[in-house]
Amino acid sequence: MATSAFSFSSSSNKREQGKADKKDLKYRTLGLGKHSLKVLAPGLGCMGMSWNHSFVPDRKNSIAVIRKAYDMGVNFFDTAEAYGPFANEELVGDAIAPFRKQITLCSKFGFEIQNGKMTGGFNSNPKHIREVVEQSLKRLKTDVIDLLYQHRVDPKIPMEDVAGTVKDLIKEGKVRNFGLSEAGPENIRKAHAIQPLTAIQTELSLMSREPITEIFPVCEELGIGFVPYSPLCRAYLTGFLNERTKYIPGNDNRPALPRYTQEAIKANWSIIDFLTDFGNQRGLTPAQISLAWLLAQKPWVVPIPGTTKLAHLQENLWSADIEFTPSELNEITQTISKIKIVGDRYATPQPK
Repeated sequence: MATSAFSFSSSSNKREQGKADKKDLKYRTLGLGKHSLKVLAPGLGCMGMSWNHSFVPDRKNSIAVIRKAYDMGVNFFDTAEAYGPFANEELVGDAIAPFRKQITLCSKFGFEIQNGKMTGGFNSNPKHIREVVEQSLKRLKTDVIDLLYQHRVDPKIPMEDVAGTVKDLIKEGKVRNFGLSEAGPENIRKAHAIQPLTAIQTELSLMSREPITEIFPVCEELGIGFVPYSPLCRAYLTGFLNERTKYIPGNDNRPALPRYTQEAIKANWSIIDFLTDFGNQRGLTPAQISLAWLLAQKPWVVPIPGTTKLAHLQENLWSADIEFTPSELNEITQTISKIKIVGDRYATPQPK
């Protein structure tokens, strides 16, 4: 393997200096015109601080991580009513209160939640969307949501009705921008024709690369940004998970996902071996390589890795300062593309 030629951008040390140097950090733009957002990449996915992370971290620690992220320049925070449910929005609302007007706040609607529990169903009925937004605004302690996503496409509700409802909420000043999560090209086009979309949020990582061929062309054509969730494949690409990892089924969806069976984790381990070898020669971790590869795909890609640890927060943010040479980027892409990934992302296909 060739000697490393990667470099760090001139802003690499400025993340440690806090608020005073935010103007010097690298920003990316999601969307076009009046429905564009200028955000720092990567952002921070907050879900794991309350939900689907096996353990629920100490609340004070999670608030400290969110506030430290802001001090380090992060201005893009992601949550949803479904995370908890509700608990994550409440946590994020408390954490961002001191700097709410300085950041971009994202939340989502679209699941059916009854008696405080997820039912597994979808609900994007226009009346329900309005109810969710009003409740989210209260939990988030704000008067507007900067980017509101439909969490999953609801097969029962025409996309035109969903987009029209959000368009009305934007006119009313309760929402600023609209996005879709896990939507396919047809529904993206339908929504965008009613209310211009700012971003598509869909799982994308070195192990889940389908959106690059399926969704990126539509985003590029229409001027829509792309926000990869689970950019580290639910911690698998950090190298910290293995076939002996124990999960708490009541608060972790990984045991139900085909890609996280013991057999699949072992079968896919060659990807970790490659990232470790590549990173050891360059002073990079598998997580940093994974995030830097995503950032190198398009200038309108903004991943939102989650973490509950300050050390991992710093590790993730440094990924934005890594610049691979064309040959290094090609080596990563070509090597990963030859590895057959065992196990689907979900047990059942997501609605598109």
